[in-house]
Amino acid sequence: MCMRRCLVGLTFCTCYLGSYLTNKYVLSVLKFTYPTLFQGWQTLIGGLLLHVSWKLGWAEINSNSRSDVLTWLPASVLFVGIIYAGSRALSRLAIPVFLTLHNVAEVIICGHQKCFQKEKTSPAKICSALFLLAAAGCLPFNDSQFDPDGYFWAVIHLFCIGAYKILQKSQKPNALSDIDQQYLNYLFSVVLLAFASHPTGDLLSVLDFPFLYFYRFHGSCCASGFLGFFLMVSTVKLKSLMTPGQCAAWIFFAKVITAGLSILLFDMILTRATVGCLLLGGLGEALLVFSERKGS
Repeated sequence: MCMRRCLVGLTFCTCYLGSYLTNKYVLSVLKFTYPTLFQGWQTLIGGLLLHVSWKLGWAEINSNSRSDVLTWLPASVLFVGIIYAGSRALSRLAIPVFLTLHNVAEVIICGHQKCFQKEKTSPAKICSALFLLAAAGCLPFNDSQFDPDGYFWAVIHLFCIGAYKILQKSQKPNALSDIDQQYLNYLFSVVLLAFASHPTGDLLSVLDFPFLYFYRFHGSCCASGFLGFFLMVSTVKLKSLMTPGQCAAWIFFAKVITAGLSILLFDMILTRATVGCLLLGGLGEALLVFSERKGS
């Protein structure tokens, strides 16, 4: 069992790393900044692969209850917000900066649990939230590559993540499984992003994209679609086999590796102040892992 957990954890880390680096390459190096098309493509591939897996008996999907589907609809809207805003933010921000801002979603969840659900919060978790918030708050003032649009979309992204996870936790225990939820997210995203591609101008603007007929662009887009699907599957598997504390540890490990390698592969100007903010954010997430493991 221990070997199986390690294998699932390493698979998750590999998919996480590959997904982020591939997306960053397409968005920043190739500059394919048409989020309705890029995210629509990724969710289409994910939805098709999940549907095929279901038909082959490799995955179980039981989203037949109309009431459960309608109840989940607001979460699917937030999911579109997550991937759309995340794509726009990642195209403008370095991966370590993006992940530091992304982690602030945990502060929203912690605040909701403390203020509205009156849950008891450990001192480690409170310190974690404060460190994450401080790191994200100081970054804009110390980022030598500061991009206001990138930070704006990152804030939208993290608020959507926080609201999505709050809605996810409020679901009835026997309502929809993680796979059911993701299947509905894929279906809704493909439809909404397809309709949005024309009003946003992406559908016509993409014709001017210089690498539209290049094999490296086609290969990167295919890789991003498949890696996104495998990341979703490995995440679901990770949650089913491990405690919340163990999951948090693997996610933290994947983020550290991804952030570290991205600095070597993509242009990022590091100053002492920027590194300090990133390390403070890392310390905040490490404390979050500690509190999750202690709680489990």
